[in-house]
Amino acid sequence: MATNRIKNLEKQKHGKLQPKNSLSLRGRTFVGTVISARMQKTVTVEWERKHFLKKYERYEKRKSKVKAHNPESVNAKEGDVVKIMECRPISKTKNFIVVEVMGKERGFKERMEAEEESKAKKSAKEEKEEA
Repeated sequence: MATNRIKNLEKQKHGKLQPKNSLSLRGRTFVGTVISARMQKTVTVEWERKHFLKKYERYEKRKSKVKAHNPESVNAKEGDVVKIMECRPISKTKNFIVVEVMGKERGFKERMEAEEESKAKKSAKEEKEEA
């Protein structure tokens, strides 16, 4: 965005979009995948980063997860690749806002199913050890 400001638009009686208020966007910008959109006007965005291990002189993959405001004008869904920008704190945990949806992530559904399956196996294994 050129002006670094995003306007929340609200439909009024006549069908025209009117600006409700605007948020100043500043600071960090990330591109990640929406992994949860179950909350009202909030999404959880996750992205992979590389962390350097000095002892082994190698990188390891790590994931970062943040909650971001999902305006009705953007309306990102699970599996969408989105661009988020930092803004003022909207709530206790929300400091980012979804600026645009860049597309869908390939294989997102399969990845989430595999994670659920591995969690189920892990819990079954723990139950066996307890018995």
